[in-house]
Amino acid sequence: MFEFELQARSGRARAGRFLTPHGELLTPVFAPVGTAATVKALTPAQLHELGAQLVLSNTYHLYLRPGDELVRDLGGLHQFMQWPGPILTDSGGFQVFSLSDTRKIDDDGVTFKSHLDGSLHRFTPERSIAIQENLGADIIMAFDECPPPLDRAYNELALRRTHAWAERCVAAKTRADQALFGIVQGGVFADLRAESARFLTGLDLPGYAIGGLAVGESKAEMHAALDVVEPLLPAHKPRYLMGVGSPEDLVNGVARGVDIFDCVLPTRLARNSAALTRTGRLNMGNAVFARDPGPIEAGCTCYACRNFSRAYVRHLMRAGEILGAVLLTHHNVHLLLTMMREMRAAIERDSFASYAESFLRAWSRV
Repeated sequence: MFEFELQARSGRARAGRFLTPHGELLTPVFAPVGTAATVKALTPAQLHELGAQLVLSNTYHLYLRPGDELVRDLGGLHQFMQWPGPILTDSGGFQVFSLSDTRKIDDDGVTFKSHLDGSLHRFTPERSIAIQENLGADIIMAFDECPPPLDRAYNELALRRTHAWAERCVAAKTRADQALFGIVQGGVFADLRAESARFLTGLDLPGYAIGGLAVGESKAEMHAALDVVEPLLPAHKPRYLMGVGSPEDLVNGVARGVDIFDCVLPTRLARNSAALTRTGRLNMGNAVFARDPGPIEAGCTCYACRNFSRAYVRHLMRAGEILGAVLLTHHNVHLLLTMMREMRAAIERDSFASYAESFLRAWSRV
């Protein structure tokens, strides 16, 4: 039911085809994040028009509200959110560790308080898999511990738990129509990253995620971690870099053999008046745009840039109008999805290195 075909290479950059029960993913691919079963400010029809292939939803948030059993009873996530394509759910691990101020971790799992109402809950590997099976995504994630990337002692302890929990997730999984990915952890420590990659590939999973990056380490440290892990992951399985989505990080990730990305960045920035462009970010609330008749980004073909001026977008954001966030979200997601298509085409032409050099040179001028 799940098959990954590597179709082209350009250096370490890869173009592939990953088959899922709800269609194929042409990689490299970026997944807009629909935390609560919706990509904020965009309808599923608009996502389809933008060329989105994959959407991510969040196990922790959907478990708390509206409840994974309700989603199951209403036909699963695809029916519930009316997205016909592939869906990925994370395990809830990152949110348990990042959103809950009060949590107790032991070798069996994590007890935590809801960020919504303070109620007490417990996630174990088995519970995370059961929730994700109720949600019904195509790609699901093993429950892992997300330690601070620079704390060696904590990473050593967390790695032991993450590996034991991955084995328990494999044993708990019952649905054949879901692909379980393991998550490589280890912080910025090369030996721990290598140990994690070797252990998880020994479980022969359908794919592998790289977690615990873009959470406080430097760009150089993130790149070094990817450089360690990439040759240790099987070439015939997809690789997913979790929570990474700035334009320069997408280019650097693809250059290091990553196939799948997700991030809240394009939608979150849009709600805070920021536009992503090929040369950096623009704060559309700035007074300099008050009388600017040009589009958000010259040459962009998105709906917002084809129809509206910077002055109008700034007016909407300053006035607190919802349409401002809608237009900026449309633009930001359009840019990232367009970049993924461009990178795939460059890989197929075996010209990815020149594409990356040109893009990063323009980005670095900002």
